[in-house]
Amino acid sequence: MMRNIVISGVLLALFGVVGTALVAFVYQGTADRIAANIEAAILNSLHDILSHEAYDNDILADSVLLSHELLGGRDLRAYRARLGGEPVAAVFTVVAPGGYSGPIRLLVGIRADGTLDGVRVVSHRETPGLGDEIEVSRSDWILSFDGRSLLDPFYDRWAVRRDGGVFDQFTGATITPRAVVTAVRDALIYFESHRDIVFAPLPDAQPVDAAPAEEAQTEAVQTEAVMEASPRE
Repeated sequence: MMRNIVISGVLLALFGVVGTALVAFVYQGTADRIAANIEAAILNSLHDILSHEAYDNDILADSVLLSHELLGGRDLRAYRARLGGEPVAAVFTVVAPGGYSGPIRLLVGIRADGTLDGVRVVSHRETPGLGDEIEVSRSDWILSFDGRSLLDPFYDRWAVRRDGGVFDQFTGATITPRAVVTAVRDALIYFESHRDIVFAPLPDAQPVDAAPAEEAQTEAVQTEAVMEASPRE
């Protein structure tokens, strides 16, 4: 009995070692292809917002990690587009924490003049048939951000219609579009206050800390004022 147990244990260990080696071998053989596929997927998402003809730099390499509550968290990557060395736009990865079923991850493209190039949903867990209308494949609602800025509409109108704003909500679903509108507005606020940081030529993509306490407090007061003026769902 003991001999059978030992043999079984050795065989299991051998299968484990062989299996791990095979997985490692396959990964090593496909790592470059996986990396290329990931890069292509990111570029496709970026080009949904920003035309590849609008810039001439390596937008994937020219990126920076940013950390700020207005962007929804820490270590969120921003891709900088430049033409002839001059800033054209930045595409931010943004997290909208107030989704109905959890955080909503977005790409928010902002031109150098502070207007929106476009917004796309990267991932979400919103209710199918209701909240998923934030996807461009489900409706054209997300396209309503194109060309907008903090002056169009004015700050206090950056909300869904139920809250006194200009953006439509969905029938039976207000929380999801409200979260996206707030996140896009906050990304515009961040860009307006941190334009120099966003386009700074950094040698490495190192995280950039949040704004100084006084500046962050001012932004928080502005955001709080708008939220207090808006009726809750």
